[in-house]
Amino acid sequence: MRSVRSKVIAAGLVLGVAGVGTWQLLPQGAGGGKAIRVGTSDVVSSLDPAGAYDAGSWALFSNVYQSLLTIKPGSDDPVPDAASTCNFIGDKLTTYQCELRPDVKFSSGRQVTAEDVKYSFDRIKAINSDQGPGPLFNTLESVKAEGRTVTFNLSAGDATFPFKIATGAASIVDKGKYPAKGLREDERVDGSGPFTLEDYKAGESAELEPNSSYKGQGKISDSAVTVRYFKDSAQLEQAWADHGIDVAHRDMPPTVLAGLNPGMEDTRYQASGGTEIRSMVFNLRPGSPVAQPAIRQSVAAVLDRAKLAGDIYKGTVTPLYSLVPAGIAAHSTPFFDAWPSPNGLTAKKLLKDAGINTAVSLTLGVNARGATVAEAEELKRQLELTGLFHVTVKPVEKWSDFQKAYAAGEFDAYTIGWIADFPDPDNFLAPLVGADSSMNNGYTDKAVDDLITRTQSFSDRGAAANDFRDLQKLVAQQVPMLPLWQKKDYVMTREAVTGGQHLSDGTGVWRLWELNWL
Repeated sequence: MRSVRSKVIAAGLVLGVAGVGTWQLLPQGAGGGKAIRVGTSDVVSSLDPAGAYDAGSWALFSNVYQSLLTIKPGSDDPVPDAASTCNFIGDKLTTYQCELRPDVKFSSGRQVTAEDVKYSFDRIKAINSDQGPGPLFNTLESVKAEGRTVTFNLSAGDATFPFKIATGAASIVDKGKYPAKGLREDERVDGSGPFTLEDYKAGESAELEPNSSYKGQGKISDSAVTVRYFKDSAQLEQAWADHGIDVAHRDMPPTVLAGLNPGMEDTRYQASGGTEIRSMVFNLRPGSPVAQPAIRQSVAAVLDRAKLAGDIYKGTVTPLYSLVPAGIAAHSTPFFDAWPSPNGLTAKKLLKDAGINTAVSLTLGVNARGATVAEAEELKRQLELTGLFHVTVKPVEKWSDFQKAYAAGEFDAYTIGWIADFPDPDNFLAPLVGADSSMNNGYTDKAVDDLITRTQSFSDRGAAANDFRDLQKLVAQQVPMLPLWQKKDYVMTREAVTGGQHLSDGTGVWRLWELNWL
């Protein structure tokens, strides 16, 4: 299916020889039956898969729901999970068929059926939530269930479809517990994943117990897990310092990540992948000042990514010059090629040629967490230093409120992070700049959509490389989004916890079942 593709590089960093000796002195079962406490500043926007397209929600979905396929640690190819087999039928890449495992059950004990799978996909399309994963399934035309066989009919050839159904978007729900045309509103989950959700307090915690009836690619965990949700990185850092958590993932403050070293006590860490990106998204709706291409291009001309990376993120991120990050096949640098260094004179000429002779006023929305507000203030400083812009930063505390605000067009621009749903260049383009994109910024372009459709038609992903490069050039010319940086994925664990190296690897799966006590 994918004969040529760059692998996402994972680099594990194990701390200290002295630390290893300490681990060996710990008795077996050092946790004493206690739940492993995992801390994160990601948030869960919805427990219903039809209403969430964000990292925090999908991280939890990986553990309480199943998809037909999943991604194993150390690999970037989909393998069966709730399915026993999945394959394209014919060579047009428009019919994809999966055979459901016969022994998959919901946590209630009811057998998972092909009808449940069909229902799960149908309701995503029917609900079409602004915060849901609908854009990921833009090629899905219909789903048929017959016996244990599920058949997906696609409107166009889509070699990436197996990857899409290995994500949290394709979580299988119990058709008797989730409404067909509306989101489930209670704080309960009926899935078939490695864990059951025993208790959930929005914004605070999720109590997970191993699901003894789980059958799939993962394993039944030996330990319960408590996920603790923190308002921001500072609270996450404090919880780590106070030994209130045993694992920390997304996102410690940049100063903490920059200071990780082999001499730290009771700490080991993993830095893997490098496919988390952050961008500035422009509102192209009529009436928005940045609807004019020259204004967006002038912003691109003065942006100093190196100062963002060094001053705000302490070198823990790398400047990014395309939506497709380094480490993913077909990565190129069209924004660097067009604007190799920050240049106010170039920006001034762009604006003057467009007939704009006064400072451009714009609002910049930001979800206030971690270093994001400091980042927004640095962007404001850089833009206003030219005398060409006046920027008003609008922080929004709650993630769900921020999602609704940018979807409603309340900002002229906003900054947002993106974590790969699957490791393919398509996932950094189709859902971000394609038709009905998840960015909700009013951008549409037929040439871009045609190229996206063409790239999806290649089962040999290497054969799509030139089209992907052309796509990146088009995005750089039109600037509906402006890439800022990319970073590695950091996981910190106590010495008594194993499996941290498998928790997250840039493939979008959060493997809490891999964690255990020594």
